[in-house]
Amino acid sequence: MCVIFFYTNSNPQPGGYRLILASNRDEFFARKTVAATEWPNADHVVGGIDLEPGREGGTWLAIGSDSASAGASGVFKVGALLNLTGEPKPRDAVAHKNILQPNNQNNNHNSSSCHSCPTKRHENNEHFLLGRGTIVADFVSQFDEPTNSLNFNQSLLEDCTKYSAFNFVSIEIGPRSVPAQIRLLSNVPPTLNEFEEGKCYGFGNSLPGTPFEKVRFGQQQFARIVEQHGADSAETLSAQLLQLLKNKTKFWPDAELKRRAPNWGEELSALNVHIVDRGYGSRTHSIILVDANNQMHFFEENFEPEMNPQELWNPVTVVHKHLGGKLV
Repeated sequence: MCVIFFYTNSNPQPGGYRLILASNRDEFFARKTVAATEWPNADHVVGGIDLEPGREGGTWLAIGSDSASAGASGVFKVGALLNLTGEPKPRDAVAHKNILQPNNQNNNHNSSSCHSCPTKRHENNEHFLLGRGTIVADFVSQFDEPTNSLNFNQSLLEDCTKYSAFNFVSIEIGPRSVPAQIRLLSNVPPTLNEFEEGKCYGFGNSLPGTPFEKVRFGQQQFARIVEQHGADSAETLSAQLLQLLKNKTKFWPDAELKRRAPNWGEELSALNVHIVDRGYGSRTHSIILVDANNQMHFFEENFEPEMNPQELWNPVTVVHKHLGGKLV
């Protein structure tokens, strides 16, 4: 279970932000992960990296800019992946070969860093699924015409049923004169929704039209924080957002969450999930801020259960980076 809240404004007032984003990643604590950092061989991208065998190189949340491109214009993209809870696996799922492990023969963990490299040996095997984490990696790392927000999502929509159920949130922000492009693609059923900038949004592990109660609450609180602290320093704003992400209040009962997760709905009904006996919970709090001058601040806090099985969070990881370009 994951949540994401964000606000965009491509042309904010001085002291404001082009992007304010807060997200929790819920995952098994034992799943190996690299904390948010500039990516090896793609230092124009910042985000965590999945190290799960067969899924290496994927990610759940990342931001990339065209700063490495000739004639960089300051365009940046954010991608986030949310599981759609309680949905069956698609019938036409296929396997993709993980190019980071070309000799990997583990049939239970095949994935890819691109959409177009199916492993022919399993091409029509409905028991294999594409690695969803590569969707975000592909989107934020490339800045050519086929991978702009509209084209990327339209292409993904054609193949989206080959993956386990997901919500894919994509944000692209460029010149001040052009509104941010915000899209959410769900694959069960296949739908692509567009959203206007200048508003506060919240999404979770259900379809956007039927949000969980914790998402409703979180979106309201996020909007309040943006209104009250949207012109504050990155440190002050991030502290307010981190406090929201750590909220352990259970928003129960919740009819939609109970329908999707009948056995564990109440345990999953808080923004900050922590189920010790299952080794599962909100293991990563992430905050991404991009100011009016395209300066990015990526704050991340990660749970480290091997250090303390009860609850211990490592120090906040902070990545400051200018996203390039001369904004017009």
